[in-house]
Amino acid sequence: MIEAGFRTAGGAAMAVALLCVITVLYAGYNLFIKASGGHVPEAATTTLLATLCVQVFALVSSLMFFVFLSVQGGHSFRLSQPAYVYAAAAGLCIGAAEIGYFYLFGGVGAIKPMAANVAIPAIVTGTIVITMIVAHLAFREGLTGWQVGGALLVLAGIAMLYLGGRASPAEPV
Repeated sequence: MIEAGFRTAGGAAMAVALLCVITVLYAGYNLFIKASGGHVPEAATTTLLATLCVQVFALVSSLMFFVFLSVQGGHSFRLSQPAYVYAAAAGLCIGAAEIGYFYLFGGVGAIKPMAANVAIPAIVTGTIVITMIVAHLAFREGLTGWQVGGALLVLAGIAMLYLGGRASPAEPV
């Protein structure tokens, strides 16, 4: 089983490798959303179909992994009701975020397209700070002075991105 490796001595290295793969995939996700948004025709009034395309292909990749695990055997797919409720809430959040992403990068309506080198780092690092705070308050996870200091540096970095990143997406910075 795939997850069994994370509980062994070599599991830490596997976890770090998986972390790196996920980071690269999320970077690809962000950059492909930006690239797609750059091809929205001026006459378009919504980018909803692009968002649905992302969701369909996310479902396809999940189904492919489900089939892989099913063929591999030895996996239990049964989850608790709260696991499904929280997964559904996460789906609502990512769906709404994707809609916003396409509007942000596509420049639909009165929204001016935002440069990827400003928006993506601000969103990703802002997510880190929000997650850290909510994890501390809601899940009672520890919070050290180093983490608070890091969060403050992240917030300063976001401010610097906005103050120094006023170039339009088509202009070099």
